[in-house]
Amino acid sequence: MEFLLDYAGFLARTLTVLVAILVILVAIAALRSRSRHKGDGHLEVHKLNDFYKSLRESLEQAVLDKDRLKEQRKAEAKAEKRRRKEGKEKSKVFVLDFDGDIRASATDKLRHEVTAVLSMASPQDEVVLRLESGGGLVHSYGLAASQLVRIRQAGVPLTVCVDKVAASGGYMMACIGEQIFSAPFAILGSIGVVAQLPNVHRLLKKHDIDFEVLTAGEYKRTLTVFGENTEKGREKFQEDLETTHELFKNFVVRYRPQLSIDEIATGEIWLGQSALEKRLVDKLMTSDEYLAEKAGNAELFQLHYAEKKSLPERFGLGAALAVDRILLNWWERLNQSRYQ
Repeated sequence: MEFLLDYAGFLARTLTVLVAILVILVAIAALRSRSRHKGDGHLEVHKLNDFYKSLRESLEQAVLDKDRLKEQRKAEAKAEKRRRKEGKEKSKVFVLDFDGDIRASATDKLRHEVTAVLSMASPQDEVVLRLESGGGLVHSYGLAASQLVRIRQAGVPLTVCVDKVAASGGYMMACIGEQIFSAPFAILGSIGVVAQLPNVHRLLKKHDIDFEVLTAGEYKRTLTVFGENTEKGREKFQEDLETTHELFKNFVVRYRPQLSIDEIATGEIWLGQSALEKRLVDKLMTSDEYLAEKAGNAELFQLHYAEKKSLPERFGLGAALAVDRILLNWWERLNQSRYQ
């Protein structure tokens, strides 16, 4: 019996290793195929007015008596009929979402959503961006910000709502909005630039390991992980950081000239209330509050560009979930055997 249990455990471990290897191979295949499938996707559009209306009607149906509810529905129908008869068209509000990681990966979706909006939006309409990002790579967030600049250049009003965080590259995007609304405890600011890397040169030297860095161009490599860093290289690296910081500051000032840039471009962060005092934002208000308010006199459309996943990507996700289940079951059984 003990032999069978040991053999079953061996088979389970072998199967786990094989599945893990399979997941890695599938992930590699998915990454290789991503470039071929890039751009394959579709735009999903949801009318948020219907969502808010269903919430209100559900509550009214539970709270109001039948006669009062009937009167209200008749009044709403008359108002809608009158509006259509008068030919009054509601303005459109296009709602976009950006949930940023360190590489600003959501930019690929944002660029398609902005292109779709600009194909029909007019200066009488509005774009609302619900932004959440703690920042990341300079060039990645520079591209993301450029997508929002397209909206401003088209003359379409842009409002940015920050419910949790818009710091560093996130604020680089937020500052483009003609209006910036923030939740009271959202984090904003961090207008600065940071770079850090380890250096193991002394460790390698201690073990008599040589590492050579060959470059063509005096400043092709300023600081390295394995080679010996020089004071001249550090100075050049710092100079590059200062240059990037200056460009960042100039970009923010271009869209928010009311800021005292030298006071706020220190890399510090502020919560909503303090950010309002520093004029980093224009009003303390959550995105829910703003959109619910707009739903009363405008048509709200939420846009989401959904990328089409390739077969290896879909298979890889399924395999990853299967591995998670196997490992979880194995861990639970192991704990049960320990405490029995």
